[in-house]
Amino acid sequence: MVTTFQNSQVLLLAAVLLAACLAKLTVREHPAAGPDHVHGVPVPAGLARLSALRDSRGLTLGVGLGEGVLGLALLVTSHLSVRLATALAFAAATWVVSELRVGRPDAGCGCFGGLSGKRVGRRSVLRTVLFTAAAVTALGAPLAGLDVLRGVEAGVALVLAVELALFAALSPELSALVERRRLRQGHGRPAMPCERRRSPIQETYTTLYESPAWLEHEDVIASAVALDVWREGCWRFVVFPVRVDGQHMEIVFGVSTAERDRTVRSALVAPETTLSPAL
Repeated sequence: MVTTFQNSQVLLLAAVLLAACLAKLTVREHPAAGPDHVHGVPVPAGLARLSALRDSRGLTLGVGLGEGVLGLALLVTSHLSVRLATALAFAAATWVVSELRVGRPDAGCGCFGGLSGKRVGRRSVLRTVLFTAAAVTALGAPLAGLDVLRGVEAGVALVLAVELALFAALSPELSALVERRRLRQGHGRPAMPCERRRSPIQETYTTLYESPAWLEHEDVIASAVALDVWREGCWRFVVFPVRVDGQHMEIVFGVSTAERDRTVRSALVAPETTLSPAL
């Protein structure tokens, strides 16, 4: 049973790597809004460089080709060096995705090229962690992927089917792929990326005034005139003075600039407080 599970991981990893390679080579990403600031807060230099590398088309192609080579190698050989390289690659991917989720909440992970444009969430991090665990498990697999396919067992097929279903459940890229196919068939028009979409200021105020976040804090807002307004990527931020329990504070509303399903978030801060990326 242990051997069956190990062999199934080889097929799973090969399939994922080849799918990631194909997506990176064929599906282009939208350009990012800019890696220097998030929600008005400067991004650390190391993370800014990481974001710039992630947004590089040349690097995307290089990573995609590397993933394709690893995927093919898993199919044709059971050499330990290939298994170790795969485990290290997924471990590195886990670190990158985790860093992007914390420091660049407005950016996608790019794991599957342009299909991975949505903000990095817990599902994407958990997915890379599970793939890293699968790669470690596959270190002891006795067979190469093609050898497993030649004599495929019911146990291998069952484990692989369950893991592929879990992979699908953790992959927001599937909905993006379905949407792209729907648009390609002429059933709709592609939405402008929120970071590049023109969003009039009046649209922002209309969305804000109709939001639960505004209604919750409306009674403590001291002035109808905003203290500051600025835009970062997919958000426009509006600052108002408030008075809470006799204290003068400020409330920052983050209003989405997306074409549909716009959301509004809020945070109370002291006037001298630096805004947190977790707004």
